[in-house]
Formats: sequence, structure tokens, C-alpha cells
Amino acid sequence: MADNDWKKRLGVVFSTNPDFQYVSEDDGTQEETPAPSAQKLIVRIDRSGRAGKQVTLVEGFRGREEDLAELGRTLKMKCGVGGTAKDGQITIQGDKRDLVTNILNSMGYKARRGN
Repeated sequence: MADNDWKKRLGVVFSTNPDFQYVSEDDGTQEETPAPSAQKLIVRIDRSGRAGKQVTLVEGFRGREEDLAELGRTLKMKCGVGGTAKDGQITIQGDKRDLVTNILNSMGYKARRGN
């Protein structure tokens, strides 16, 4: 039944062939995460769409989603606040630009403040 996930096949034309097997174009491979010294991260603050509340954004991460989630978990733990890590960026609650930049630089990333 796992092969019959209809959400992955939205927009696919129906086939009347009873032996038809849908093959996804996604091969499942993700980009390998470069070393921290090869990553150039930008730490900036954002207020748009958040009712005036400030969040710290870390942008520019390249690599696997698991590595992004692990880095986000580490930053949230060291800052003592909440946040998310998805779509190639990490969101940390509050204005923690200086702290996040120092943590990332101590971990070996090339991080700088954006604004």
C-alpha cells in the first residue's frame, strides 16, 4: 500500500493499462553537505509577516535536511529559545544575531551578520 501514495502523483495523467507502475522522477539523492569551513552563512533579523516580532534568520546553508535540522537544534539549544529549520534556512526566535554569529564561527562556519 506504500506504493500507492496518491499525493506524490498529483498532476499525473491516468493510465488505463492495468499493469502500469508509476515511477517517480525523484531519485531520492540529496546534495552532500560541504564541510563547515566551505559554508558561507548570513545571519540577519526579520520582522515581516510576524506581527512585529523579531526572529533571527540563518541563510545560505547547503546540504542535507538532516544536517540543517541538527544545526538548527544545536543553535536553539545554545541560545535557549525556540525556532525551526526548513527550506535551507534556520529561524531562531528573538534578536540573537551576535550570539548566533559567534556560535557558528566557533563551530567552523563562515558566518557574518547581514543587517
